[in-house]
Amino acid sequence: MMNSFGHIFRVTTWGESHGPALGATVDGVPPGVKLEPEMLQHWLDRRKPGQNRFTTQRREPDAVKVLSGVYEGETTGTPVQLMIENTDQRSKDYGDIAEKFRPGHADITYWLKYGIRDPRGGGRSSARETAARVAAGGLAREVLKALAPGIEIRGYMTRMGAHGIDRSRFDWDEIERNPFWVPDAEAAKTWEGYLDGLRKAGSSVGAVCEVVVRGAPAGLGAPVYAKLDTDLAAAMMSINAVKGVEIGEGMAAAMLTGEENADEISMGPDGPVYSSNHAGGILGGISTGQDIVVRFAVKPTSSILTPRKTITRSGEPAEIVTKGRHDPCVGIRAVPVGEAMAACVVLDHLLLHRAQVGDGPRGQIG
Repeated sequence: MMNSFGHIFRVTTWGESHGPALGATVDGVPPGVKLEPEMLQHWLDRRKPGQNRFTTQRREPDAVKVLSGVYEGETTGTPVQLMIENTDQRSKDYGDIAEKFRPGHADITYWLKYGIRDPRGGGRSSARETAARVAAGGLAREVLKALAPGIEIRGYMTRMGAHGIDRSRFDWDEIERNPFWVPDAEAAKTWEGYLDGLRKAGSSVGAVCEVVVRGAPAGLGAPVYAKLDTDLAAAMMSINAVKGVEIGEGMAAAMLTGEENADEISMGPDGPVYSSNHAGGILGGISTGQDIVVRFAVKPTSSILTPRKTITRSGEPAEIVTKGRHDPCVGIRAVPVGEAMAACVVLDHLLLHRAQVGDGPRGQIG
């Protein structure tokens, strides 16, 4: 149950961390969209493990196969089946924890709910599942490119533990130059030494990631139960290890006055112009045409080498050390996942908007 998300553009993911494969079934894809596996592979390559010393050293090519829904390089309008084979599992690394619950992990809640769990890498609760989301997100990007070519989606990290970026040094080009997807070159240097220390100690740290959708038209979303920010928040919250989501100012809005928070409006040559973007590009659940800004907090990886107190399945006290290959900061690889989820949600709402009111907003100003 509940392995799907989306309304019209609907994604169902399947598979486990240490199973033979994982993937996604994507329904609601319009016909006639150009699609080759290489278009999706580009995004998977940004997420795949083992690319540098700051991520898990599990070596997976994450090669995506398109099994259905495409004929002669174009989508047919039928479900697109995407599959990614697992090739570098080390299930023996998890033998010592099969009878114990890792603190901070979903082991104990899975057991309490189902009475059975896959201890090998966490099964469905593993971040390995997000590879399927990134493949689906790559497909969403290709559909967006065909339907709304002006939309651009970019993610980056803004915080690692106690270390944040200096927004006065924000550089879009810097994001692709360092292993942290951080738009601040000075911060990247600091984070490198900081994370090296944690990695060598077998520890981990949390992070904050931000995703910006630029060029989205006004009018996406709907009041009350189909708000664009509702679906964005749910999509980000569904990512493994995410513990908080903000839109625009988010929690910081609680410290502002009404005068400070209101984005004043004036008329520009091409339509409304806003003096600021505290709303994060969404008002009343509907996009304003400004940048859509969503931010999410990722907790530290639960699998660490420091002994932690726990219990066994029989309720006996125990101590646990998690071996294996794990991300010292899972926020790094969460950036491409956040981008993928944003792409899926924005496309879904673009299709919903077109289904209800056609192309573009109905109301005219001026």
